[in-house]
Amino acid sequence: MNGATPWRAERTLREDMCRIGRLIYERGLVAATDGNLSVRLDDERILCTPSGLCKGSIEPSDLVVVDFDLNLLEGDRPASSEILMHLGAYQSRPDVRAVVHAHPPTAVAFSIAGQSDALAGAHLPEVVYTLGAIPTARYATPGTADVPASLEPYWGRCDAIILDRHGSITVGATLWEAYLKLDKVEHAAQVTFMAALLGTPRPLPAEEVEKLARQGAERGYPTACSPCATDGVCELPAPEDGNGLSQELEEAIVEEVLRAVREMTAEKEEQKAGSTVVEAG
Repeated sequence: MNGATPWRAERTLREDMCRIGRLIYERGLVAATDGNLSVRLDDERILCTPSGLCKGSIEPSDLVVVDFDLNLLEGDRPASSEILMHLGAYQSRPDVRAVVHAHPPTAVAFSIAGQSDALAGAHLPEVVYTLGAIPTARYATPGTADVPASLEPYWGRCDAIILDRHGSITVGATLWEAYLKLDKVEHAAQVTFMAALLGTPRPLPAEEVEKLARQGAERGYPTACSPCATDGVCELPAPEDGNGLSQELEEAIVEEVLRAVREMTAEKEEQKAGSTVVEAG
């Protein structure tokens, strides 16, 4: 078999896939049986997570192997229906060896709120340097061929993409590389969210974006996926002036934060009162 993965190497890949599955579940990047991971074993086979299992408790023996026609070669369960988007990445990018699909909550929330342009802008140097930008693909029904079709315009230049109202997909030369890009996507979304609460997020100057892009290119990062704030390559509208969030969404966020603060304050007061009663007794 052309470029076949040795048995010992496959065992390591299975262990890595399960470890990453636990990480994304424990970090709240997937829930229940959501999400899926895959890695190329060779030019003909893909090792992937099966349908219907929680990624937080998956074992190496649970994983399945399919070919590029989605025939089941090894395993007792069917591959996830979302394996189609993985195939799209592999077929479009020969350099991609691993794919991680998850549901990072903050990043997905931006797409639901219609604020995806906030993630596509050039705000964080480490994102510009390593990912270029984080674009959002149009909505497509999960588990259908519409999903890989919605991602196709981005594969030539992006390693991390948000799926509108659905999740994210990140790719890499290894499973760990794809996972770390997922980690960076959700972290960038959290920082952008907090910046919008505190004031007006300030994009990096164009000359700094170009400098970071050059540095990233020297390291082999996908800097062709340029931030929308610079040249609109990601085909999303450029961020509008202000904090990138609608007034209604901003007010709802502030109210939710205040509610959480009030609840925490009340809980602390109850604990304090209970402690006082115990001491008095």
